[in-house]
Amino acid sequence: MNSVKACIFDLDGTLLYTLESIAHAGNRMLGELGYPPRPVEEYRFFCGDGSDELVRRALAASGGLTEENLTAGKILNRKYISEMPLYHVRPYEGVPEMLAAMKARGTALAVVSNKPDRAAQDAIRGIFGDLFDYVAGQTPALPVKPDPAIALGAARALSAKPEECLYFGDSGTDMKTGKAASMRTIGVLWGYRDAEELLRDGADELIASPQEALSLTAFLS
Repeated sequence: MNSVKACIFDLDGTLLYTLESIAHAGNRMLGELGYPPRPVEEYRFFCGDGSDELVRRALAASGGLTEENLTAGKILNRKYISEMPLYHVRPYEGVPEMLAAMKARGTALAVVSNKPDRAAQDAIRGIFGDLFDYVAGQTPALPVKPDPAIALGAARALSAKPEECLYFGDSGTDMKTGKAASMRTIGVLWGYRDAEELLRDGADELIASPQEALSLTAFLS
């Protein structure tokens, strides 16, 4: 039985409610390209696989998916995300207390996100200050999740073996990431996707509240 040395978290839909922020940037991008805004709820399914894929999905839903629009949209969306990374962003209820309790136990904390790195850094630092030991978003140097590279990089930065880490996320992409990194995967039910997707893509556990996470951090079986 291994003790839990590190907890690694997805950002959007796991630690922070960011759906309005994501939709705001996406709809500004669509408007700049001449398309009407999409409903905020649609962005639950546009997000999760990186900014570029979000642009592709939003344009496809709008009937505007062309190579020209895709190229321009990627640039615009990243610009708008970076300009307002905290637009209507808030932590989920109970998350700050959960993180503080984990930290008090000596558990290392990390964030790995498919959000562009600058926006991920700004959002986490803006809400949580210096609570996290390591934060990484999407950069050209790393493939997006579900490739495990970013999660394994976090484990190395925290001097933890994969089997000593818990990986928390709200989407199938996150569950695939944690599995590919040989970490125990925890699907959170307060985020943007449902239990069926989380279980289908490899969740070892499902939790309905941040408080439930604390019971998982004592030991890994």
